[in-house]
Amino acid sequence: MTIFSGLGPRARALFSDNKGPWGAPGGGEPDGGDDPSGKGPWGETPPKRRRSSGTTPRQVTSIDEFLRRGRERFGGGGGGLPGRPAGSIVMWALGALAILWLVLTSTHVVSPSQRGVVSRFGRYSATLGPGVGFTLPSPIDRVTKIDVENIRSIDLGSSEGNDLMLTGDQNLLDIAYSVRWNIRTPELYLYQLSDPDETIKQVAESAMRAVVSRVSLNDAMGDKRAEIETQVTETMQRILDGYRSGVQVQGIAIKQADPPDAVNDAFKEVTAAQQDAQSYVNQARAYALQLTAKAQGEATAFDKVYEQYRLAPDVTRRRMYYETMEQVLSKVDKTIIEAPGVTPYLPLPELRKSQPQPQQESQR
Repeated sequence: MTIFSGLGPRARALFSDNKGPWGAPGGGEPDGGDDPSGKGPWGETPPKRRRSSGTTPRQVTSIDEFLRRGRERFGGGGGGLPGRPAGSIVMWALGALAILWLVLTSTHVVSPSQRGVVSRFGRYSATLGPGVGFTLPSPIDRVTKIDVENIRSIDLGSSEGNDLMLTGDQNLLDIAYSVRWNIRTPELYLYQLSDPDETIKQVAESAMRAVVSRVSLNDAMGDKRAEIETQVTETMQRILDGYRSGVQVQGIAIKQADPPDAVNDAFKEVTAAQQDAQSYVNQARAYALQLTAKAQGEATAFDKVYEQYRLAPDVTRRRMYYETMEQVLSKVDKTIIEAPGVTPYLPLPELRKSQPQPQQESQR
């Protein structure tokens, strides 16, 4: 205690009248004011500083002391460029990397066909539209870009294997089809379902089985494919909306609808026979339409003749008689002449037969 009790008056004497610890005012060199030996209070000789002629001693301010301590704390004070400590280069490099990291992780460019889903600490926060968007830097905010205009497709059915379905008339159907869809709500697509693609596949198969079970085999293979595709599309969309999947079903396309391979050949023969029968029925209908049109034409002609007959019965009756006899006698091998003094029979047909035909003469 005797050591520290003597330091109190000594310290007050040292720092009184703006003197430094070595007795010099303002932290300058000692001038031997209080200590004739020029030593400090602990018996050490302070280092001497050089003074340039004609200049005043440099005053140490609090800002200079703060900068010096900062350089010493971050490893400055040796090496590097003249007048610049080596640690400042590292600090500038780290600062540039930090700024670059902030810019890259906070600025996001979203194309017109995309949407940016922002998650803050792993939880949905917002959705960025097309253009330039800004968020908090990573890892606080993370942006997932999703293409919402791209039409995706899933192929199902016999292209993956022998996938048979039961029709409404208790027949088996081997069907192959594709599902076209796109993303309507990106945040629901990302966070609502664990595996959206597998969910769409299962929903499509379930909807197709439900619709096929209500139609017959001939309808599924025939002209009702478009109706089946429409019903499957509506059923899928209703189920996916109930799941809040954020998916829009664009359409279903049936590529193949055949019976199983074991009976495919026999079924093709039956189908060919049915097509032939339908062809014969179509031919009969066409012939019936032709006869009907011909009869209608003859009836129309008879009606016109009847109108003329009502105007002049004798003339019309005589003309009809001549036309009828002309049609009948044109196919008979006789020529009848009624005139006095003329031979009633002339062998004109035999004479015609005996004359060579023009084609025969040309051939000779």
